[in-house]
Amino acid sequence: MPERTVHIPSITCDHCTRTIKLELEELDGVTTVEADAETKKATIVWGDPADWKTIEQTLEEIGFAPE
Repeated sequence: MPERTVHIPSITCDHCTRTIKLELEELDGVTTVEADAETKKATIVWGDPADWKTIEQTLEEIGFAPE
């Protein structure tokens, strides 16, 4: 399964990490989402039918665009 860790500068608190986790876990195929407010990083693991483009687009839509 593909996995990607990204820097998300707009993460400021635990509420941000919960939002990212809840929104991404709603996508079919996303299996694991771990986000950390201290490091401002998120690790996402997914399989079909999810793809990175959809995940990245969702992050952008909810205000957490990855760098």
